[in-house]
Amino acid sequence: MKVSHKILVAQGGGPTAVINQSLAGVALEARRFPDVSHVYGALQGVRGIVNDDLVDLGQETVANLEAVAATPAAALGSTRDKPDRKYCQEIFKVLKAHAIDTFFYIGGNDSSDTVRIVAEEAKTSDHGLRAVHIPKTIDNDLVGFDHTPGYPSAARFVAQAFAGANLDNLALKGVYVAVVMGRHAGFLTAASALARKYPDDGPHLIYLPERIFVVDKFLADVKTVFERHGRCIVAVSEGIHDEKGEAIISKYIGETEKDAHGNVQLSGTGALADLLCEDVKAKLGIKRVRGDTFGYLQRSFVGCVSKVDQREAREVGEKAVQYALGGAGDGSVAIRRVADYAVDYPLIPLATVAGKTRVMEDHLINAAGNDVTPAFFDYLRPLLGADTIEVAQLRGAKVEKAKLLTGDST
Repeated sequence: MKVSHKILVAQGGGPTAVINQSLAGVALEARRFPDVSHVYGALQGVRGIVNDDLVDLGQETVANLEAVAATPAAALGSTRDKPDRKYCQEIFKVLKAHAIDTFFYIGGNDSSDTVRIVAEEAKTSDHGLRAVHIPKTIDNDLVGFDHTPGYPSAARFVAQAFAGANLDNLALKGVYVAVVMGRHAGFLTAASALARKYPDDGPHLIYLPERIFVVDKFLADVKTVFERHGRCIVAVSEGIHDEKGEAIISKYIGETEKDAHGNVQLSGTGALADLLCEDVKAKLGIKRVRGDTFGYLQRSFVGCVSKVDQREAREVGEKAVQYALGGAGDGSVAIRRVADYAVDYPLIPLATVAGKTRVMEDHLINAAGNDVTPAFFDYLRPLLGADTIEVAQLRGAKVEKAKLLTGDST
């Protein structure tokens, strides 16, 4: 008897510029397999599965799927729900009711943990479910990966934004502080270093959550740079913390709001940038000080996407279908770098990724803890794509000062 497969795909966590490439990769690759009868999408992530709120992706035209693939953010909608075992049992009930035997979840480490629990529940219930995690996160913090889809495009945005901020700051000198997403991993903030082209370009200082942040040292660093260049640009991860692991934002403003995962809200306010700027003004006496918080801008910015990221996000979706329907079993589709530059997509165990967090490796951060090393440039450059925007400066050939004429020339 011919086997007929029903597929369900969902998107979870924060949107990215290329997550829909992975969605299209699943939907279009599945059409190449004659034994796939249905491809469903769950609205609002796993919450849509529990609510039995599904759409039929088989009814979408190829042209529309391609248009959606090129559109940032999560086309199916997402959720911040963090399913426990009971929640995953409810997910499994809906999968079983629809006779869905193949489940793809596009998301980060929490999403991979959801896939792991659902896969275990299927084994316990003797339901032949194939469950594959498709990676996505701008934080670039999945264990077992060289990098994750979504990160290169967000990194490209950060680098280009700082390049613009550097030009602005060069024209009207002062101190500029920008806070970038990154609770535990500093990869995205570190991308600001790629804004530099000329020797005195900013960011001049980069602070990451992998290192302890000391306010007095920060002020001393800013003072040194400002005295050298007459200006200073600073990139700061939202997750910077003190020696006790307490978020610096909490030290400034005390009790802060927490999200559904119990994490202190770091991105929903511009307070950290403002408070660091106030410290610079008050303690260093510098008058022109400005701060920004990139917030959600870096996640789904239209028109600032890495072509490398687009391609790889599509291919992890395609590989997920190939692995699942080829009988490879459950797992997470990883991205591994080979040669210079190419990638491979091995299927790795869900337990390798689930609920774990990768941080920037020591060799990528400088000894002083306020910048990156040349190794980070080598790591990130291939991911941004060859079409990055270039900036230029005047050569500035000096004209000899005129001798001003004074008095009567007769």
